[in-house]
Amino acid sequence: MTLPVTGTVYSHTLDQAMTLAIVAGAGRGSEELMTAAAVPTNGAMTLTADNNNDAKKVKLDSKPSRVVHIRNIPTDVSETEVIHLGIPFGKVTNVLVLKGKNQAFLEMADEVAATQMVAYFANGTAQLRGRSVYVQFSNHKELKTDQTHSNANASAQAALQAAQSMTGGDTQGGPNTVLRVIIEHMVYPVTLDVLQQIFSRVGKVLKIVTFTKNSSFQALIQYPDVVTAQAAKLQLDGQNIYNSCCTLRIEYSKLTSLNVKYNNDKSRDYTNPSLPTGGSPGMLSPFGLHGLTPSLAGFAGMGGMGGMPGMGGGMGGGMGGVPFGGLMPGNLSGAGIGMGRLQGNPLTGGTVLLVSNLDEEMASPEALFTLFGVYGDVTRVKILFNKKDNALVQMAEPHQANLALSHLDKVKVWGRQIRVMPSKHQVVQMPKEGQPDAGLTKDFTNSPLHRFKKPGSKNYQNIYPPSATLHLSNIPPHVTEQDIRQAFEVAGFDVKNFKFFPKRDAIEGDNGQRRDHRMALVQLSNVEDAVMALIKMHNYQLSDANHLRVSFSKSTI
Repeated sequence: MTLPVTGTVYSHTLDQAMTLAIVAGAGRGSEELMTAAAVPTNGAMTLTADNNNDAKKVKLDSKPSRVVHIRNIPTDVSETEVIHLGIPFGKVTNVLVLKGKNQAFLEMADEVAATQMVAYFANGTAQLRGRSVYVQFSNHKELKTDQTHSNANASAQAALQAAQSMTGGDTQGGPNTVLRVIIEHMVYPVTLDVLQQIFSRVGKVLKIVTFTKNSSFQALIQYPDVVTAQAAKLQLDGQNIYNSCCTLRIEYSKLTSLNVKYNNDKSRDYTNPSLPTGGSPGMLSPFGLHGLTPSLAGFAGMGGMGGMPGMGGGMGGGMGGVPFGGLMPGNLSGAGIGMGRLQGNPLTGGTVLLVSNLDEEMASPEALFTLFGVYGDVTRVKILFNKKDNALVQMAEPHQANLALSHLDKVKVWGRQIRVMPSKHQVVQMPKEGQPDAGLTKDFTNSPLHRFKKPGSKNYQNIYPPSATLHLSNIPPHVTEQDIRQAFEVAGFDVKNFKFFPKRDAIEGDNGQRRDHRMALVQLSNVEDAVMALIKMHNYQLSDANHLRVSFSKSTI
């Protein structure tokens, strides 16, 4: 039946119908645009309606057009994400996203670009935010929208301008299936798995190799085709993995394919999971930033992982402040690439961890604060009242929770292999006044023992998994090796080896004067002993004004 609009039956040409659809829906929000679908009738366009509540779809034919119709889009998709589907094939001149209809229209500069796009996605499914979408020609020959009445069109124009600014320059080296990625201002560790999660949101990643060059962490990432690699470069180049740091600089590699020999934390061939895990020397450990120059490792300004577009807030708002906050240039955030919040191990968006299989006789909030504090600032700890071998540990930032999870899960503590996993809780609740708690919940928000309060803290350069060797610092000059050995032995630990660092760690005191503090390595019998020694000896009082600082070391003596 013909749909009356304000008491009148409307029949329009193709372009008029598109304009009417935009203007008529302006007052209802973009999700209500084109509730009536435009279908061809004898060469003209008539607004029609169906009696049921099913979404009306634009009837399409197979004739080539520079307007491409995209179906089954997610309801929360942005104009930018839709535009990025078309960018590898040529200039995008207009976009219309009908979120309530799960449809979008993309206008290319010419039919050649549109034809290439349709042909490409006919052989491989396009994806937006992990959802398969379907690409075909539209029966519209152009998108004609009313820019004065549609807020949705204003955001579309902004996204178009941003996309055009990103594609304005020449690509150095020319498009290729292999991307070279350089991480600038790397304050926090970036692992191969983090890179895989980020880059696989654009398309299937085949291989990754990480390495150090010129004192910076780099990676080579291979996609199955040039189009996907080009889309990844356009979307991710210049974005920050974390707020104000860990910036992705992406260029095309001269290599056309990667030869991966090992599947481990430094290289991965996702097409061949049976590869051995043998070592690959000379690459940067994802758990530590040694080798970075001070300007990179000490870069300040991290406020919490702010966000790639679409990664939580769009990657905006991001993983906790996060890994992503406007895809157009700056952080990985804004009108984003549809990454949503990164989920699962090793990276999650939450700050609360569930720790299980604890020794309920030995476990305490203070001990868990000290152990988990090696990997981030612990704000609250709650040992469950009715299940005391379980605890909740809340970290200050999501990436700190992920570091703790990746390093402490399955580690032996008090003779038991603890399990660490993300909790469903967003915060650890303090007990209500008068509620019995027996000291099982503690708030450490204002603790002076936090290791990472200062943005860009050098402690981020020294994050390692539990090991039998401990790094000791803040040792005053008058304390001897024998003093430290004795302190450990009195606490019940057998010191196998000890070594002072030859250099002194100069620290500026509260009075502004420089004080020399020594550092040392102490080796215990095994990792389990070292974990217990760290819990017991961290903040051990060496003198009236000095407390020992203990962390895990990558070194051996």
